[in-house]
Amino acid sequence: MQNFTPVSALIGGGLIGLGAAVLLLFNGRIAGISGIVGELLRPVRGDWVWRIAFVLGLLAGPVLHQLFAAQPLSITIHAQLPVLVIAGFLVGFGTNLGSGCTSGHGVCGMARLSPRSIVATGIFMTAGVVTVYVVRHVVS
Repeated sequence: MQNFTPVSALIGGGLIGLGAAVLLLFNGRIAGISGIVGELLRPVRGDWVWRIAFVLGLLAGPVLHQLFAAQPLSITIHAQLPVLVIAGFLVGFGTNLGSGCTSGHGVCGMARLSPRSIVATGIFMTAGVVTVYVVRHVVS
């Protein structure tokens, strides 16, 4: 396994869980990114400030890492723009079909032992494994 970093993965996962717990405890909201961003497109009075702050926090993380990390990440995207656009639409379609995204179901829903979220996360993971296998071993 290349680039396996269990310590940073554990810290990152803990921070994601902590962030989701804080949002639920102090705001009563589930940290599902698709729902948070989706509701920004049709804002409700008094309900958009925390959503903007949440999204800005998500965007600030990688920027701060690149600015302050001892060894900033070098990111290379190998896919062509049409592939990325199609993938984005498929993710949006799947999120709508599954009534939520991997963060809402996988992090928050499973932590609440939601049967729907457990099934959805199993489907997400299976689809991901199959997609990687097909792309790496069948298509190429």
